[in-house]
Amino acid sequence: MNKDIKNDWRLTNQETYLMGINLCYHKYKQPSEKWNHDHCEFCMKTFMEDYKEMDNCTNTGYSSLDNYYWICEECFEDFKDLFKWVVTKE
Repeated sequence: MNKDIKNDWRLTNQETYLMGINLCYHKYKQPSEKWNHDHCEFCMKTFMEDYKEMDNCTNTGYSSLDNYYWICEECFEDFKDLFKWVVTKE
Protein backbone atom coordinates (compact mmCIF):
# COMPACT_ATOMS: atom_id res chain seq x y z
CA MET A 1 0.00 0.00 0.00
CA ASN A 2 1.25 3.47 -0.84
CA LYS A 3 2.29 5.21 2.38
CA ASP A 4 0.45 8.38 1.31
CA ILE A 5 -2.80 6.57 0.46
CA LYS A 6 -4.57 7.98 3.53
CA ASN A 7 -4.06 11.48 2.08
CA ASP A 8 -5.43 10.54 -1.34
CA TRP A 9 -7.83 13.10 -2.85
CA ARG A 10 -10.38 10.34 -3.48
CA LEU A 11 -10.92 9.66 0.23
CA THR A 12 -13.97 11.57 1.45
CA ASN A 13 -15.23 9.66 4.52
CA GLN A 14 -16.10 6.47 2.63
CA GLU A 15 -14.81 4.54 5.65
CA THR A 16 -18.09 5.35 7.39
CA TYR A 17 -20.01 3.06 5.00
CA LEU A 18 -17.48 0.97 3.04
CA MET A 19 -15.07 -0.32 5.70
CA GLY A 20 -14.86 -4.12 5.75
CA ILE A 21 -17.88 -4.74 3.52
CA ASN A 22 -18.26 -7.68 1.14
CA LEU A 23 -17.87 -6.85 -2.53
CA CYS A 24 -18.64 -8.74 -5.70
CA TYR A 25 -16.85 -8.30 -9.05
CA HIS A 26 -19.26 -8.30 -11.99
CA LYS A 27 -20.67 -6.48 -14.99
CA TYR A 28 -22.86 -3.48 -14.37
CA LYS A 29 -26.56 -3.92 -15.12
CA GLN A 30 -28.70 -0.80 -15.03
CA PRO A 31 -31.31 -1.02 -12.26
CA SER A 32 -34.14 0.44 -14.35
CA GLU A 33 -34.89 2.14 -17.65
CA LYS A 34 -34.55 5.58 -16.03
CA TRP A 35 -31.51 4.70 -13.87
CA ASN A 36 -28.86 3.83 -16.43
CA HIS A 37 -25.57 4.44 -14.63
CA ASP A 38 -23.71 4.62 -11.32
CA HIS A 39 -20.39 6.12 -10.21
CA CYS A 40 -17.32 4.85 -8.43
CA GLU A 41 -17.55 5.85 -4.77
CA PHE A 42 -13.99 7.20 -4.95
CA CYS A 43 -13.13 8.67 -8.36
CA MET A 44 -16.60 9.09 -9.88
CA LYS A 45 -15.81 6.88 -12.89
CA THR A 46 -19.11 6.01 -14.58
CA PHE A 47 -20.52 2.48 -14.74
CA MET A 48 -22.86 1.78 -17.67
CA GLU A 49 -23.97 -1.27 -19.62
CA ASP A 50 -23.13 0.49 -22.91
CA TYR A 51 -19.94 2.05 -21.59
CA LYS A 52 -18.38 2.85 -24.97
CA GLU A 53 -20.66 5.87 -25.33
CA MET A 54 -18.62 7.95 -22.87
CA ASP A 55 -15.04 8.60 -21.79
CA ASN A 56 -14.02 7.54 -18.27
CA CYS A 57 -16.63 4.80 -18.34
CA THR A 58 -16.62 1.05 -17.68
CA ASN A 59 -19.07 -1.82 -17.49
CA THR A 60 -17.30 -3.97 -14.86
CA GLY A 61 -16.16 -3.39 -11.31
CA TYR A 62 -16.83 -4.17 -7.68
CA SER A 63 -20.15 -3.54 -6.00
CA SER A 64 -21.63 -3.97 -2.58
CA LEU A 65 -23.78 -7.10 -2.47
CA ASP A 66 -26.94 -5.01 -2.90
CA ASN A 67 -25.37 -3.29 -5.98
CA TYR A 68 -25.82 0.11 -4.35
CA TYR A 69 -22.14 1.10 -4.01
CA TRP A 70 -19.74 0.69 -6.94
CA ILE A 71 -15.93 0.78 -6.96
CA CYS A 72 -13.85 0.78 -10.14
CA GLU A 73 -10.95 -1.65 -10.58
CA GLU A 74 -8.30 1.04 -10.08
CA CYS A 75 -9.77 2.34 -6.83
CA PHE A 76 -10.34 -1.20 -5.59
CA GLU A 77 -6.64 -1.98 -6.09
CA ASP A 78 -5.59 1.27 -4.42
CA PHE A 79 -7.84 0.95 -1.36
CA LYS A 80 -8.47 -2.79 -0.81
CA ASP A 81 -5.95 -3.09 2.03
CA LEU A 82 -7.00 0.12 3.75
CA PHE A 83 -10.70 -0.81 3.65
CA LYS A 84 -10.22 -4.55 4.30
CA TRP A 85 -12.76 -5.59 1.69
CA VAL A 86 -13.79 -9.21 1.22
CA VAL A 87 -14.55 -10.25 -2.36
CA THR A 88 -17.32 -12.85 -2.57
CA LYS A 89 -19.42 -14.43 -5.26
CA GLU A 90 -22.87 -12.95 -5.84
